[in-house]
Amino acid sequence: MASSVDRTKGTYVMLSGNHAVSNAVRLSRVQVVSAYPITPQTPIVEKISEFVSSGELKARFIPAESEHSVLAAVSGASSVGARTFTATSRQGLMYMEEVVHWIGRGMLPMVMAVVDALIGAPPDNWTEQDSSLYQRDTGWMIFYCETNQEVFDTIIQAFRITEKMSVPVMVCLDGSYLSHTSEPVLVPDIALVDKYLPGRKDAIVADPKKPHRLFGPAMSQEFNAKLRRRTHEALETAAEFRKTADREFESIFGRSYDDIECYKTEDAETIVVAMSTVAGTSRFVVDRLRESGQKVGLVKVRMFRPFPGNRLVEALKNAKKVAVIDRNLSYGHGGILCMELKASLYNEKKRPTVFGYVAGICGVPITPELIMQIIADTNAKETPEEELIWMGIGKSEKVKAV
Repeated sequence: MASSVDRTKGTYVMLSGNHAVSNAVRLSRVQVVSAYPITPQTPIVEKISEFVSSGELKARFIPAESEHSVLAAVSGASSVGARTFTATSRQGLMYMEEVVHWIGRGMLPMVMAVVDALIGAPPDNWTEQDSSLYQRDTGWMIFYCETNQEVFDTIIQAFRITEKMSVPVMVCLDGSYLSHTSEPVLVPDIALVDKYLPGRKDAIVADPKKPHRLFGPAMSQEFNAKLRRRTHEALETAAEFRKTADREFESIFGRSYDDIECYKTEDAETIVVAMSTVAGTSRFVVDRLRESGQKVGLVKVRMFRPFPGNRLVEALKNAKKVAVIDRNLSYGHGGILCMELKASLYNEKKRPTVFGYVAGICGVPITPELIMQIIADTNAKETPEEELIWMGIGKSEKVKAV
């Protein structure tokens, strides 16, 4: 897409991750927003309500009595053709669960920001990715962001993808580390966003004048099975369109993002695989270790659903060892990203040895020193001594029966 608009039109603004979301929603000219406050995402919808109140965003703002009602409201708005948005976090997303499936399997265009924080008990506002990763089987595209600029840009890209491909999109950001931390964000002229995001056009929307168009009716077993397959294939097609949407975005805004991002992996013997803010710290560590002659690289996973398994296999094919850092936990098994990566590598005749580390859950800091320990531990062993390796929280006594 050729750009006739000056991409330099914009202003750097110090924005928290939450307000990066709010401003991206404003510039995207969203038409319906529904919200229920839950820390640490509350500043997103507070700021959007201010934009609506001041007239900066001409949208219908629906304050609902619960998160379940929030998603039901935007679901209805989406079904009649409105550009819709909401945001939530931790227990709020759990409360939405029923409608999350309804929207994903119903292939309704929608964008939702999820501020990752730990699910109670006990409750807290520090980051942990369990809540959003638990949604990986709901039919939504899921992206994880490293910086507030990436948060801002991904929200805008998400509207392009969702409305073109009719799959809902979650944009995830780390609680506190991004949501409440301010960074310089280039906020473009709204004319650029208008050029990238035309008005929503759907082939089929709910219309009271055409009652034969139903959303969510009972179906035969065979038709329902075909719909499941179509939902799966729609996600795969959306992953392909994401590349087109990114090229269009780059031509207008001058920035680009990929499903996965490889950093100094060409000759790397050990590669760290990570998501979100952990990738930024890992990149810093890779640079430091490269200075001392260590052949270390990084693969950042940005799109988790659809899972970019083939891309990861290609990116890791020459590595000897891989250290996966998970800021999440599938209880009774291990890190979720590590599980998905191992499954993708399973059929490969030549594959690296994968070490799975769980670190930074409950917001425990993942420092450069901790990542260096993880890399040193990986390099010191031929194979993992355990399927799940805990880092950064000290040793624990074995649980005994009472």
